[in-house]
Amino acid sequence: MLILAPMQGLTELLFRKVYHQCFPGALDYSVSPFLSLTHGNLADAWKKIDDVLPEANLNSIPVIPQILGKEPDEFVALANRLHDIGYNEINWNIGCPMRRVTAKHRGSGILPYPDEVRAILDSVVPRLLPSLSIKMRLGLHSPDEIFRLIPILNDYPLSNVTIHPRTGRQQYTGQVDLDTLDRVLPLLHHRVIYNGDICTPADYRRIRQMFPQIEDHMIGRGILYDPLLPLRIKHQQSDDLQATLHFILALVEAIDLLPIRDESRMRKIKEYWCLLRRSLPITEQQASHVLRAQTPDETRLRLHALLDSI
Repeated sequence: MLILAPMQGLTELLFRKVYHQCFPGALDYSVSPFLSLTHGNLADAWKKIDDVLPEANLNSIPVIPQILGKEPDEFVALANRLHDIGYNEINWNIGCPMRRVTAKHRGSGILPYPDEVRAILDSVVPRLLPSLSIKMRLGLHSPDEIFRLIPILNDYPLSNVTIHPRTGRQQYTGQVDLDTLDRVLPLLHHRVIYNGDICTPADYRRIRQMFPQIEDHMIGRGILYDPLLPLRIKHQQSDDLQATLHFILALVEAIDLLPIRDESRMRKIKEYWCLLRRSLPITEQQASHVLRAQTPDETRLRLHALLDSI
């Protein structure tokens, strides 16, 4: 299976719906950007529930909600509410590398503290109505931190464990640590999903060849660099520049309908454009011409002109 990775501010409902409408069936499912229990505040997390409401996610990539937090009671309350509205699986984020998150022992910040991980799982798992999966990194400071966590994870009936083979301190820099992942796989008793640096079909084939026992792969920025990547992996489809541009245009249309301020719309459009334009054989001058647009309408006009020129 090919799974869309959670990326805050990028793979929200809007992106998932537009992507599914343009490329139906390209992705098997997605994990949502996290619902945060920062400060243990369940009410704040529930305010962001619109992103995973089942009725809003019709005609979209199927989604599994993800929770970021370490407060067992609030975690259980949020997970069970999500179960009540239709979700049979919840994902726990212990991989986020953002410093403002890790400083509070959240995300990958909890990985150096296996006793905390066990205490949370001990409290949470028996009370959960949905099943629990985990998305994690090898560690916060050192990739070897995962080896203290494996015996703990093996003690619980997890649906799966997604591993991004970097440390939290690496953020998204440096190389993925495939040697450590190779040492981890025989020890971990759960189904493993691979995540990290799949940006081309060749990247995917390399990971498949190195780890044939891993059948499911999560793709994040690779899809934003090349929206056709899942199709090219699954069907060896050649590049279709017009399909990519039509997708970008559909994304601009959807953003233009958001009930937010004009400057926020353009900021979001420009953020996507800076990522998605990488898959297009255009010059820096052409890319900058689109980036300098001041309104969604102007962006659309410039994209249509680009479409006509390719």
